[in-house]
Amino acid sequence: MRIRKLIVIASLGLSSFAGFAQQFTKADTLRGSITPQRAWWDVMRYDIAVQPVYKTKYTSGYNEITYKVVQEEHPDVMQLDLQEPLVIDRILFDDSTELTFRREGNVYWVITEPQQLNSEHTVKVFFSGNPHVAVRPPWDGGWSFSEDKEGRPLMTVTCQGLGASIWYPNKDHQSDEPDRGASLTMRVPGELTAIANGRLLNKTEHKDGTTSYKWGVENPISNYTLIPYIGHYENFKEVYPGVKGDLDLNYWVLDYNLEKAKDYMPNEVHNMLNAFEYWFGPYPFYEDGYKLIEVNNTGMEHQSAVSYGNYYAGGYRGRDGSGTGLGLTWDFIIIHESGHEWFGNNITTNDLADMYVHESFTNYSETLFVDYNYGPEAANDYNYGIRQGIGNKTPIIPAYGVNAQGSGDMYPKGGNMLHSIRHSINNDQLFRNILAGLNQTFHNQTVDGKQIQDYISRKAGFDYSHVFQQYLTEIEIPTLQLYVDAKNHEMKYRYVNSLPEFNLPLSLVGTSEELKIYPVANKWKSIAITNKNQYLFTPARIEYRYYLNVELVTKLD
Repeated sequence: MRIRKLIVIASLGLSSFAGFAQQFTKADTLRGSITPQRAWWDVMRYDIAVQPVYKTKYTSGYNEITYKVVQEEHPDVMQLDLQEPLVIDRILFDDSTELTFRREGNVYWVITEPQQLNSEHTVKVFFSGNPHVAVRPPWDGGWSFSEDKEGRPLMTVTCQGLGASIWYPNKDHQSDEPDRGASLTMRVPGELTAIANGRLLNKTEHKDGTTSYKWGVENPISNYTLIPYIGHYENFKEVYPGVKGDLDLNYWVLDYNLEKAKDYMPNEVHNMLNAFEYWFGPYPFYEDGYKLIEVNNTGMEHQSAVSYGNYYAGGYRGRDGSGTGLGLTWDFIIIHESGHEWFGNNITTNDLADMYVHESFTNYSETLFVDYNYGPEAANDYNYGIRQGIGNKTPIIPAYGVNAQGSGDMYPKGGNMLHSIRHSINNDQLFRNILAGLNQTFHNQTVDGKQIQDYISRKAGFDYSHVFQQYLTEIEIPTLQLYVDAKNHEMKYRYVNSLPEFNLPLSLVGTSEELKIYPVANKWKSIAITNKNQYLFTPARIEYRYYLNVELVTKLD
């Protein structure tokens, strides 16, 4: 069972968490928490059908939700989510009974039939309307009714954070993924091709000139990564010899880019899979295959159907966030968005507030990709370079239970946090085992961020909880103070400008020398030094590997 009961820290009024002070509404709570009307039923499967009309930007269809009753005593009301201006037209229970419902904003309260514990049922939810249209996808979500460069229809959806209920009715909460997978059927004009996650299950041509394409995944899937792609697509495919055997790779690109894509995409994807299967373990969705699908926006991590719009070139549309030049030698979108297959799609957080589990680890996948292909010093350069994107204005973790998203620092700062922990552990085989172990232990699961933190600490043999707390809930960068006691051949050290419990161990490694120190906050500790190892304490060397400020002081206080 993949449904989790979450504690709502912020309810209907003023809430403060991790430095945030923000007014949340009832709608925020209904969207972001496991309400009693959500808690009693667990999603088993989604079977969605949609027919978009390009000219009028109108959509209609249904979602047949198969669910299991998981509470013996429960309300006779089910919460379904569908965002305005779309509307639910009717709901059919177990293919026979019409259910009544009322709307409250983006929530529908559905009056249900009596149901027994562990019984399974379906609600077929019909919907229609002109959906919200994305203004700046993928940053602003919704439907995109755009054109390719030849002026022909090109349609898709982006909805992370905003929620899948922006385009179809569902239980719009990350903690409940359909255990038995999902299908998406799209009915489109005959000259268009429709693609979605997983594998093509069937294709039906209709007498009115339209064609239905039905795609499906076997694995559980986050509702915001279940996405339609509709346009003038061409396909080419291959088989990749992965660590679990043959992995089907499919590339769906706009017809006029077919030859360019054949020459460009496979090498980038192979390099990605080589690196990530090394660091993270097997690609999580062999059953559903891997697809790369061209779109008009930059791209997104849609499970087994990664969207791509990076102009067939290195960097992030020509930019390198590290400022080193390293990021221009590989395709950022293919690497980063595919990294989410492991962190975000395989391991999914229960609450959006723990989104750092998706983004910090996937940001760090870029550093690990560089490490695999260019070596550890290049990886250090890249990771150090992306610090220029850290703002340290608000914490990474916001309030829980209200669908709040934390600071964008979850990308570069989160990646630097993980790089610091990796250097602290100073055992890449162990670190690699931890990353692969996370993906094996929590395969196809939704988790709380603390579960990920606890696993890392347990496997590393050190409690990093205060380190996570510092970087995820505070905006101050800890300072390591150093004092050279030349007379006694000692180096004294401590942390300041940090939480009182901050205690990141530091492995200081040179060409033939190595030291490990365990600084704590506001308390001097010392270690013997020699002429041969004192250079390990050079501030720039430490800052290069750890996300810290390092300060040499001339006197003790």
